[in-house]
Amino acid sequence: MIAIDAMGGDFAPKAACEGAVEACTKRSNLQVALVGDSAQIEPLIAKAPADVLGRIKIIHTSEVIQGDDHPSVSIRKKKDSSLVVALRMVKEGRADGLVTAGNTGAVAAGGVLILGRLEGIDRPALGIVYPSVSRPVLLLDVGATVHCKPVNLYQFAAMGHIYAQIFEHIDNPEVKLLNIGTEDIKGDEAILSAAEMLKADDDINYCGFVEANELSEGSCDVVVCDGFTGNVMIKFAEGLVDLIKTEFKKEFKEHLLPKLGLPFMLPAVKRFSARIDWTKIGHACLLGVNGTVIKVHGRSRKTQLCYAILGADDFVKRDGLVKIMEAIAKR
Repeated sequence: MIAIDAMGGDFAPKAACEGAVEACTKRSNLQVALVGDSAQIEPLIAKAPADVLGRIKIIHTSEVIQGDDHPSVSIRKKKDSSLVVALRMVKEGRADGLVTAGNTGAVAAGGVLILGRLEGIDRPALGIVYPSVSRPVLLLDVGATVHCKPVNLYQFAAMGHIYAQIFEHIDNPEVKLLNIGTEDIKGDEAILSAAEMLKADDDINYCGFVEANELSEGSCDVVVCDGFTGNVMIKFAEGLVDLIKTEFKKEFKEHLLPKLGLPFMLPAVKRFSARIDWTKIGHACLLGVNGTVIKVHGRSRKTQLCYAILGADDFVKRDGLVKIMEAIAKR
């Protein structure tokens, strides 16, 4: 069963409820728990097919962690919030994983305070698969740990290396640190120190620095950065995708030649759109905590919630957490 923080996000609980129904419709054996205000949730799923409703459980809670709440304080004080209750369900084994569009800081803090850190990992990281020309690139951290010490970046690289081996089936994934240049002298103290730590680790295929413009080329398999930089990167990329789509639509609408060529271009446009569709790939896994937690943007709607729920279910079925724990223990 996947627990869903139904009250987290800008469009809660509507987006979470509709996403849960859509996910259960797509996957006939999927079971979910909508955690939140039952009075708001029940009407939103009432019209779902009977076979879907039979696989949706509602867990009532009376509190909500807002986007501007202090992360660790809200986790400690709002014990009956949808996020805290859902995290406890994962901790106690009543749910296999959690999906939330809620406060990122609270998700990271709750992951540490309630689920606990994996042995050998000091801080968690959110990892997201970034689309590129040649291959998918795992980018982490994208928001869990805003300020990083060298050891945090080193540990993120280790987790990214393991994740790419297990889930991308890459024997020896190439790992790079995001930097303002590729020269060895570029970067601040944290990046330079992390680079030295990675160079000394024979188990990680560290390949140096990478600049932001190279991510879209797919120059490596794993890119590591602090949560502040990663969050800015991913939001800029999403905004750029929206800009491209808007400009494409404007060209077809306002000019004759694009309209005439549309029948020939449409298949290519659809394939391109699918590769950069953030509604399907825009969810991040919280790595480094003792539980399966999937985070989506606060402004996510039903489709993105749906694919995040399916992604969480896939991660659980593939024993993702156990495999990562085992790999870290062997290091």
